Amino acid sequence: MTTARPAVRRDAEASRAAIVKAARHLLARHAHGDITLRAIADRAGVSPPLILKYFGNKDALFASVMDFEADVDVLLDAPLEELGRHMVRCVLSGQSERGADPILRIVFAPLHGAQGDILRANFRTQVSERLAARLSGTDAGLRAELAVSLLLGLGVMYGIARGPQVRAADIEAVVDRYAPAVEAQLVPSA
Repeated sequence: MTTARPAVRRDAEASRAAIVKAARHLLARHAHGDITLRAIADRAGVSPPLILKYFGNKDALFASVMDFEADVDVLLDAPLEELGRHMVRCVLSGQSERGADPILRIVFAPLHGAQGDILRANFRTQVSERLAARLSGTDAGLRAELAVSLLLGLGVMYGIARGPQVRAADIEAVVDRYAPAVEAQLVPSA
């Protein structure tokens, strides 16, 4: 007589998060059309049918991956007078602790054809325009885009180019050096 193994219960939220994380990772390295459900499933440690159960299809999964709302909630979660330092720290800690940057996936938009257009539109409304709405002055939109471009540059150097000096430096030391450039864009020019 064989004893039945107890069923392993999966945490649905953990599985969904692993799927999204895997899809983000692959989307940051491969063209949308080249990414298979099998590759996402393998990276997430789940089965392809589970992806379909949670998201319906690959396009629905990538629609959620191309959304920046949750990441921007964290990125902008500081008072304006502390926001520059907070955003720089957020980019660096995301890379060093989780191997992910909250906004860096926009860099790969050209790889994704029509999906890249969706990624760019979401980025503009959910990142740049949302930051601009927090700023005062007539050039708030320009300053928001410039501040975000500084963050993207840092994210590229840390996460993609893997600059050895930036990666070896203490995060707070980099924040001290880099945040003033970001902060300069957050205040209206005199």
